[in-house]
Amino acid sequence: MSATATVQRMTSGVPSRGEGIPVQPAALRPQWSIVLFMAAIHALALVALLPRFWSPTAVGVLLVLYWLTGCVGVTLGYHRLLSHRAFRVPGWLEAVITTCGALSCQQGPIDWVGLHRHHHLHSDDPADHHNSHLGFWWSHMGWMLREVPAARSVHQLTPDLQGNPYYQWLNRRFLLLQLPLGLLLYGLGEWSGAGGWALVLWGIPLRLVIVYHATWLVNSATHRWGYVSHPSDDCSRNTWWVALLTFGEGWHNNHHAQPSSARMGWAWWEFDLTWWHIQLLHRLGLAERIRLARF
Repeated sequence: MSATATVQRMTSGVPSRGEGIPVQPAALRPQWSIVLFMAAIHALALVALLPRFWSPTAVGVLLVLYWLTGCVGVTLGYHRLLSHRAFRVPGWLEAVITTCGALSCQQGPIDWVGLHRHHHLHSDDPADHHNSHLGFWWSHMGWMLREVPAARSVHQLTPDLQGNPYYQWLNRRFLLLQLPLGLLLYGLGEWSGAGGWALVLWGIPLRLVIVYHATWLVNSATHRWGYVSHPSDDCSRNTWWVALLTFGEGWHNNHHAQPSSARMGWAWWEFDLTWWHIQLLHRLGLAERIRLARF
């Protein structure tokens, strides 16, 4: 099943592949607010690595939040649950998982899902906002620093999310979620003796930068390196080391071949931790209508 057919079945009025606006990086205006935010968050991540902020507690906080936002929030939530509707969960649980996605600070759910569906409609063609043919830097993060035409299609591609007031709020205010998280981390650091600012730095800027680059490798590295198992009409590849960093997202050629599948690691050696999460939810009676690849 083609990526276009998958997205069109989930939404209405979606343009067919090849009808998007071609991306011309040199002609696009910079988004200075995002440029400055990325510069600041990367600088703070470097500050977090100073010896004075290291501790076992800080490492533990980083790992837990990396899993909670990168795996549960982005991979399980934003991607497989919301973007592709590869499975279903109760409404309250979907809201919790989506909140974890918003804590990743990778835009709100409506914008993230809309841009991802746009990518599947135009993967590696001239309208793809992170077209891998435009170079590693562009597909990795350069596209986010410019006003890409794909952003105009977000609302057209997300009719299933538009009617949810909470998702609308998250889409506008996702950055605010870092404030209560920061207060919680500061208090935990002071109580544990690890240092309030140490846990804030490890739990927010350092964690964000790691989750950012792991996620972006799916757009860049897995469209450049790895092996191809199935036809997908683009440059997607299966890249084992990206799969390890992203809880299974690195089996990207599999994903582009059949985007609606809840499982991305199809061979026995293709480790897909997110699929294990979905299986656990199913056993607990919290996940149903699980869609799998068909050959």
